[in-house]
Amino acid sequence: MKPKLRDLPKRVGRKGAGGDYRRALVDFIRANAKPPDKFSHQGRLYALAKELGRGLACDDDVVFAAVWLHDLGVFIGRRPQSPSALAAWDHVAYACQEAPKALRRCGFPPEKIPAVLEVIRAHVPSGRPVSLEGWVVRDADMLEQLGAVGILRTVSKVGRDTRFIRFSDALAYLHRQAEQLPALLHFAAARRLARQRLRVLKAFLAAAEAEAGGVEW
Repeated sequence: MKPKLRDLPKRVGRKGAGGDYRRALVDFIRANAKPPDKFSHQGRLYALAKELGRGLACDDDVVFAAVWLHDLGVFIGRRPQSPSALAAWDHVAYACQEAPKALRRCGFPPEKIPAVLEVIRAHVPSGRPVSLEGWVVRDADMLEQLGAVGILRTVSKVGRDTRFIRFSDALAYLHRQAEQLPALLHFAAARRLARQRLRVLKAFLAAAEAEAGGVEW
C-alpha cells in the first residue's frame, strides 16, 4: 500500500519571510495526524528547536518545515497496515519522498527544500546531520523522548504499535532511552534540558518497578 498525498490546500502564495506556507503546513499535518495525539509533538518540537537554536545561524524556514513534516510516515493512513510491512517500514524515507510535494503545494521556498529533506533524513538518534538545523532538530527530537512527555508518548503506543505489545515493552524502551539518548545530545543546552527530564523519567521507571512487585506487566 502506498498512501496518497491528501488534504493539501491549493497552492498558496508566499507572504513575507514565512509566507502563508506555515499555516498551510500546520493545517495539513492537523488533517493527517492520526491518531490525533500525534499532532501535538510538532508544536512542542518546534518550540524546543527554537530554544536550542537561539543565537545560532539557523534558517527558521528550514527548521519549521522539517519539524512539521518529519513524522509524516508514522501517521495511520500513510504507514502500512499489516504488522509485517509496518515492522519493515522506513518512515523517514517516506517523509523525504512526500515532503517535497507538500512543501511545493504549500508555497514553501523551493530553493530550501533540499535543506529540509536533509534535516528530516538525519533527525533520528543514529543520524549524522550536516547542518546546524539538523543538529538542532535532532537534539530537540531526542528531548521529546525523555521526561514526562517521553513517558506519555511511549505508553500511549501500547497495543497500537508493533513495538509495544505489553507495558513491559514500553518500560524496556524507556530504560534504553534513558541510558542511551543523553550521550547522543550535541548541544550543551540540550544536555542541560535533559537533566530534569531524566530525573522525571528515572523516578517513573523506579516507581513502576516498585509498584509491580515483581509481577510481569
